[in-house]
Amino acid sequence: MAETDVSALAALLAEGDVVVLTGAGVSTDSGIPAYRDEEGRWKQSAPMQFREFTGTPLARQRYWARSMVGWARMAKARPNAAHTALAELEHQGRLRLLITQNVDGLHSAAGSREVIDLHGRLDRVICLECKELSAREALQARLVNDNPSFVGQDFVVRADGDVELDVDYARFRVAPCEACGGVLKPDVVFFGENVPASRVQTSMSALESAKALVIVGSSLMVFSGFRFARAAARLGIPIAVVNRGKTRADELSALRVDGNVGELLEGALRAAS
Repeated sequence: MAETDVSALAALLAEGDVVVLTGAGVSTDSGIPAYRDEEGRWKQSAPMQFREFTGTPLARQRYWARSMVGWARMAKARPNAAHTALAELEHQGRLRLLITQNVDGLHSAAGSREVIDLHGRLDRVICLECKELSAREALQARLVNDNPSFVGQDFVVRADGDVELDVDYARFRVAPCEACGGVLKPDVVFFGENVPASRVQTSMSALESAKALVIVGSSLMVFSGFRFARAAARLGIPIAVVNRGKTRADELSALRVDGNVGELLEGALRAAS
C-alpha cells in the first residue's frame, strides 16, 4: 500500500457523489468469513443453489440445520472500521448510494441509510408461497425448540452464517410458514436466483449521476456485482478498487489500493476531511 494511493482515494472521496459497492471483504473483520480467497477462488464448496433448496426436502433440512447452528455467531457480528467509515462518508454528504452484496445487515447497523441490500438480508425470512416476511430471530426460536439435539453441535464456520456439521440432516425438523404452512426461505438471493430488478434499477440510476464508483472488499466474481463496474466503465465514471487481492474489475479501474479495507478507508476518510 502506497501513501500516494490512499491520498488518491481520499481525493476521490472528497469530491463527493460517490457510489460504493461492497462485498464480503468488508465484513471479515467482523468475524464473517468470505467465500473466496485473495485469488478469487472458492475457499470451500459452493453455497446452496436456489434450485437445490426448492428441489428437495433434504436440501432444506440441510440448509436450515446448518443455519440454525451458525445463526448465533452471525447474529452477534458487529460493524467494524470499514462499515463505520462508510457510514461516516454518508454522514458527510459524500456518498450517493451504498450497494452491498453482503447479507449481514452490518452497513445499516453501522448507521448507513442509503443502502441497497442487493442480495437481501439474512435477518429476514420469506415464505415462498404467501410471500409473508418474518424475523429470522422468531424462526430461530422455533427451530431450536423443535431440534434440541442439534443445539451445541461441533461445527466448522463457513461464509454468511453457514456451518459444516457432521450429523444426519434427515432428522432435522424444518419449520413451515405460520401463516400458510408454506416453505420458508431466508430473504436472500441464492446462487442461481435473480436479483430483484428494482434493486438493480435504483443502483444503476444512482451510478449514472455519480462522480466515481468505489469497489470495497469484493472480487466481483459474481456478475450481480460486476455489472456495476462494467456500467461505470461504459459511462466513463472513474473506478477505484479497495480490496485485499485481485478483482474482476482491476483492468477497468483507475485506482487500485490493496490491503485491509477498514484501515484504508479510515486513512482515506481522515485525509479527505
